[in-house]
Amino acid sequence: MTIPVAPGRWVLLGHTVPMLRRRTGFTETLYEHGDIVRLFLGPLHTYFLTSPQLVHQVLVTDANSFEKGAIFDRFRPFMGNGLVMSAGSFHMRQRRLVQPAFHRARLARYAETMRRVTNETIDAWQPGEVREFDADMQRMAVTIVGETLFATELGKRAIAEACRSIPIVLKAGMVRALTPSVLERVPVVPANRRFDEAVDRLRKIVLDVITAWRADGTDHGDLLSMLLLAQDADTGEKMSDQQVFDEVITLLTAGSETIGVALTWLFYELSKHPDVERRVRAEVDEVLGGRAIAFEDVPKLEYTRQVINEVLRMYPIWIFMRRARVDVELAGQRLPAGTEFMLSPHALHHDPRFHDEPGRFDPDRWTAERAASLPKGAFIPFGAGNRQCIGNSFAYTEMTIAVATILARWRLVPVPGKPVRTTVTSAAYPNRMPMTAVPIT
Repeated sequence: MTIPVAPGRWVLLGHTVPMLRRRTGFTETLYEHGDIVRLFLGPLHTYFLTSPQLVHQVLVTDANSFEKGAIFDRFRPFMGNGLVMSAGSFHMRQRRLVQPAFHRARLARYAETMRRVTNETIDAWQPGEVREFDADMQRMAVTIVGETLFATELGKRAIAEACRSIPIVLKAGMVRALTPSVLERVPVVPANRRFDEAVDRLRKIVLDVITAWRADGTDHGDLLSMLLLAQDADTGEKMSDQQVFDEVITLLTAGSETIGVALTWLFYELSKHPDVERRVRAEVDEVLGGRAIAFEDVPKLEYTRQVINEVLRMYPIWIFMRRARVDVELAGQRLPAGTEFMLSPHALHHDPRFHDEPGRFDPDRWTAERAASLPKGAFIPFGAGNRQCIGNSFAYTEMTIAVATILARWRLVPVPGKPVRTTVTSAAYPNRMPMTAVPIT
């Protein structure tokens, strides 16, 4: 059987132009051409997987036969060899070293930071004020992960720089990854210059924090201290400063992008679906009874979790890649080691074969009964298998606490005549989201 080539291929540039022009509109329809579809990104030949079963095979069943792919290679100069980028036994070692930072007891401590920073964010709002809500949520998410990472005075400067630079890196990174590599070395391109400057600023301040910690040697109870003190159980070896830096950058970027974007879209969807907002408010009132949310309350807010899942379904990561480490067989096709595969959580989450009316916001699709009917691989907001995002519980906890805390005091209303436009890079970003803050009386 011949694997079909996706339509719209250009000479020399392949599918790069239609992908960057149409973004999710391009990838959403590829399932119509088969479970595996050939794509060309300039000289790079890839296979796009549209089947949840094949995606599950790559991410879970045969995960050891695959490593990170070409897109990740383009991010490596920025993210180094952190958890998102590393592979094989080194990745498993790093995951073991970092995992204690996300144990339940630690999450309970982080919950206090999540609630405090959320309250500090909304304390600045005034009744009837129009807020750039997406910017508020992005800053809040970066600040929360930053405060769990850095407890020192110098750490505050690192958090401020992260709030400034992380959005630049995230929004420019995917476009840079999909364009020919020669263009990323053209400094006169404004996007390249902004990206490089943001990376340099972040690198300097984070390395300054690590150097200061080494000189001080005090355990500040923050995540950075855990990383610097962590020892491999077998060898007793600690992480180098460079490896700690790579993990910090990974946690800053991964810990802010998904959460900031998801919270922005969540409140937008609540504003468009007042019946859903009423149900969330009713649940929060019933569980909390007017008090501040605590970590123990998070699993009790079941409908709120359904709303979060629906937002993660509708607005997930656009694409990522895997590379075959050995010869592999997918859907009866034998493909050699080195073959690149492209996977799209967004396309899988909007596939009408598995999600009825995928463009409709419907939190009830995440009741236990309905969710159980989904095939494995059809919902992967945090990936799957041994490469699943290590901070997924952190993300769910933060989003739940933020929703409960904000809804207790404010209602967000879209500004009439200000349509929300979406910019799809690594995820679906709102291109400005003005919202009016209305106090709850």
